[in-house]
Amino acid sequence: MNLQNSQKAVDHWIKEHGVRYFNELTNMAQLTEEVGEVARIIARRYGEQSEKESDKAKDLGEELADVVFVVLCLANQTGVDLQEAFDKKLDLKTKRDHDRHHNNEKLK
Repeated sequence: MNLQNSQKAVDHWIKEHGVRYFNELTNMAQLTEEVGEVARIIARRYGEQSEKESDKAKDLGEELADVVFVVLCLANQTGVDLQEAFDKKLDLKTKRDHDRHHNNEKLK
């Protein structure tokens, strides 16, 4: 599923199950919360912090999907075509960073 289809699927879900979109500020707070949940898993599972027993069952993929869902909501309610924006960003990064990372001694 591409980003345009994902945006449409989220919009359909909101209209069918969610009554309406939360306002942009609420969704921004929700996005921050979801990113925090991803950070907690990464810090404990892959970083140096110990992972609590209660956190071991948490699904990183599910938490990342929560982040994507809220980003798609924000894109929908602010009129952003995320596929177009992503394609432009990837093109820009490809042109700008083509040799940059290959020449980075820290990555060798």
